[in-house]
Amino acid sequence: MKYVLVVGGGKVGSYLVSLLLADGYTVRVVEGNKEDISRLHKELPKGILVEGDSTDPLVLESAGIRNADVVAAVSRGDATNLVITSLARFEFNVPRTIARVNTPKNAWLFTQEMGVDVALNQAELMAHLIAEEMTLGDMMTLLKLRRGQYSIVEYQVGPSTPAAGKQVRDLDLPHDCVLTAVLRGGEMHVPRGETVIQPGDTVLALVHSSQLDRLASLLIGVS
Repeated sequence: MKYVLVVGGGKVGSYLVSLLLADGYTVRVVEGNKEDISRLHKELPKGILVEGDSTDPLVLESAGIRNADVVAAVSRGDATNLVITSLARFEFNVPRTIARVNTPKNAWLFTQEMGVDVALNQAELMAHLIAEEMTLGDMMTLLKLRRGQYSIVEYQVGPSTPAAGKQVRDLDLPHDCVLTAVLRGGEMHVPRGETVIQPGDTVLALVHSSQLDRLASLLIGVS
């Protein structure tokens, strides 16, 4: 089972730890704030919390960073998160690093050159999700991938859309798009060339962000 080191025990960090523990991961969390430490002692099982300065290499080493498969830097400070990911990658050779971006204007700093594999910019992700929900009708974004370049989306097929009644092989699907599942009557169907898309179907797709509008036009009639 993978070992995840979470650095930052605020609300985001503690919730992340609870999710990881529930999924069976080996987890430890590093926190230096006295108020957060007091709360974490009450919320977390014994042996999970490591107290100390999260940017101190000795503290990180005592938390077992050399054995970590993933380091998630989710503190409230962008500078702190960058220091942690840089140490994780270049000092301790951690295979995977994830960093929380608290202030959107700092997002440009969170690059692989700074040791960040994945940067989670909460404000930007939320803004994009709201914008998509406002413009793309019966579409829901389920997951963002590759820093938002690709999305796994869910479409409810309309009765008079271009896709309704057509086989998958006859759909003019956009580039950088693949249909992954069709949900119909409580059952999942793997889309094949002969699969007919019916009104009311729920279609799941993996699509590049630049092709969202075109796919929405095909499946739900949004232009």
